[in-house]
Amino acid sequence: MPDQVQPFAVSSLFQLTIGSSELGSFTSCEGLGCSMEVEERTEGGMNGRVWHLPTRIRYSNVVLGRPMTKDTVLIWAWIQQQVREPLRLPGQLVALGPDRKPIVRWLLDGVLPVRWSGPSFDTEQSLPARETLEIAHDGFIGVTV
Repeated sequence: MPDQVQPFAVSSLFQLTIGSSELGSFTSCEGLGCSMEVEERTEGGMNGRVWHLPTRIRYSNVVLGRPMTKDTVLIWAWIQQQVREPLRLPGQLVALGPDRKPIVRWLLDGVLPVRWSGPSFDTEQSLPARETLEIAHDGFIGVTV
């Protein structure tokens, strides 16, 4: 049986939802990952043996970017709500393929906003105004298709 060609993210968008707040689509996503901290222990009497013991997993912040649209107000409303009452809500980041169908979903635990930055305006360049949103999370609840 021949291998079936699976869709993959080339020109993808990323949709972000935090709790019940849909924050729109983003055109770039950086920092989605984790790293295992490892503690080294040497075995007594065995000078050539070092044990690597896992201690904890650290999750990096995720930075999402996009050209500014009216969805900017959705981010601002979410950030304002977090200022009034910070809640670590679950989130969902979905990578969409070129056909705009979901390829993979990352379910994030305890999402909080870290930083939002708006565009720099320069009349000498005709580039779209971009915004970025940085979020922190407590780890992955799951990864699904």
